[in-house]
Amino acid sequence: MATERTFSILKPDATRRNLTGAVNAVIEEAGLRIVGQRRIRLTQEQAEKFYEVHKERPFFGELVSFMTSGPVVVQVLEGENAVAKYRDVMGATNPAQAAEGTIRKRFAESVGENTVHGSDSAENAKIEIAQFFKDSDIAA
Repeated sequence: MATERTFSILKPDATRRNLTGAVNAVIEEAGLRIVGQRRIRLTQEQAEKFYEVHKERPFFGELVSFMTSGPVVVQVLEGENAVAKYRDVMGATNPAQAAEGTIRKRFAESVGENTVHGSDSAENAKIEIAQFFKDSDIAA
C-alpha cells in the first residue's frame, strides 16, 4: 500500500462549534497524519472555484454561501491509502446514513452542514491541496 495525501476541510459548522480538536482526534486515531493545517475564511471567489464542479446544481449558491459564512480549517492528511481511508472516516454525506463512529455520524448537523469535506480521488486531492497550500507549508 502506498502512502498518499488527501485534502480535508472542516466546514463552518464544525469551527462554529469548536470541533477542530475533536475531529482531528478522529482523523489521527484512524492512522492519518495532519501534515498541513490552516484556519482561513474562504472568499466568495475561492468557494466558487473550489465547488465549480457543482455550478449547475440547484444547491450551488447555498453551498458557496455556507462555506463563506465562517472560518474553515483546510488540511493536508497523509497516510496509507489516505483518500479512501479518510472517506471511510468521514462517513456518508447524509449523517443519518453514516456509519457509527464516523465524523459525520458523530458531529454533522445535516446533509448540508456535514462537518467535513474530503477529496474523492488522489488526482482531485492534488488539485485541492494546491489551491490552499504550497509545498513549503506541508511538513515532511
